[in-house]
Amino acid sequence: MIEVLIEKCVGCGACLRACAYDAIKIEEKLAIIDSDKCVLCGACVSACPFDAILLRKAKTEAIDKSEYNGIWVFAEQREGVIAPVVFELLGKGRELADELGSELSAVLLGHNIEGLSSELIAFGADQVIEIDDPALKHFWDEGYAYALAELALKYKPSIILAGATVIGRSFIPRVAIRLHTGLTADCTGLSIDPETGDLLQTRPAFGGNIMATIKTANHRPQMATVRHKVMNPIPRDDTRSGIVIQEQINFDLDEERTTWLGFEKEKTGLINITEANIIVSGGRGLKEAKNFALIEELAEALGGAVGASRAAVDAEWIAYSHQVGQTGKTVKPLIYIAVGISGAIQHLAGMSSSDYIIAINKDPDAPIFKVADLGIVGDLFEIVPKLTKRIKEQRV
Repeated sequence: MIEVLIEKCVGCGACLRACAYDAIKIEEKLAIIDSDKCVLCGACVSACPFDAILLRKAKTEAIDKSEYNGIWVFAEQREGVIAPVVFELLGKGRELADELGSELSAVLLGHNIEGLSSELIAFGADQVIEIDDPALKHFWDEGYAYALAELALKYKPSIILAGATVIGRSFIPRVAIRLHTGLTADCTGLSIDPETGDLLQTRPAFGGNIMATIKTANHRPQMATVRHKVMNPIPRDDTRSGIVIQEQINFDLDEERTTWLGFEKEKTGLINITEANIIVSGGRGLKEAKNFALIEELAEALGGAVGASRAAVDAEWIAYSHQVGQTGKTVKPLIYIAVGISGAIQHLAGMSSSDYIIAINKDPDAPIFKVADLGIVGDLFEIVPKLTKRIKEQRV
């Protein structure tokens, strides 16, 4: 909380000028702070020459970390198919669990999900905690958040990981709120602090210009969502054995604010860029929307998917579902072809892990060439049609 010390305040207005949120006014030579507008940034505290404003930090109660053990991976599934990011999380979770000497558990929620637990064990889980309930047949934020939080309160895992998918981003923050803990979203790296045993969670920050490493030192469980294609699954081993624990939850929620209406699949014949082995991406260099036909034709000739830079998406040349980068999708294809893309750091954050990168750009100093395995300097309107034609000829 923030407090004005009446005996020290002289109403000089230094705090008012320092406040960027219009949260302070001066009345009868006394600073008055509007608690609804104040964000507790502390700018007024630093600006006051009379030390008349005091920012009191809430005391953090110490927790007994020894009560929390094990690593959990939320095993996202839809219509009985486990999301690919789950296997990547199990691979990283297996590595972290071995380092900590703890168990790796997968948490499976849904209805008629028999058979999925053995698949999770084959990819590294020591045990699977599952709730098979008609109430979980279709994903709904409140029910999933309630179920996962209740399980966490019972078992007290030290770490909970989930995919940074539409589902993960939708309900995992609700779980963190229920558990009164922190959440680091869109992580691209996870490791263990060798001194404290805390989870080090690395994610891009400030538009991808820096990489921030965050840890939840005073709360448990430690929670993170992780981007697809930034971690590697371990090889499937069907000889692995594990435990399946079946739990039940009472879903008689006091305030059920969501009503299931239906599920409509996206109708598209295009390849999902997160699963594609070959991606051809276009950027601002294409100049206008109709020129994306060049990208689509090359991608089709290669049997690949169409990607795009944020600039192309913002210009409404192509749908957001094709955007690669910090604010789009993270991809890891065998071959990534960047056409007319300069290579801003935000774009590189989403594709730099590709096995082989080919860049086509007329600017020899474009940043994209710094990460490219093969760079072609020239006019894309001359190069791409010739390249497409040659590939088609080779495939005849």
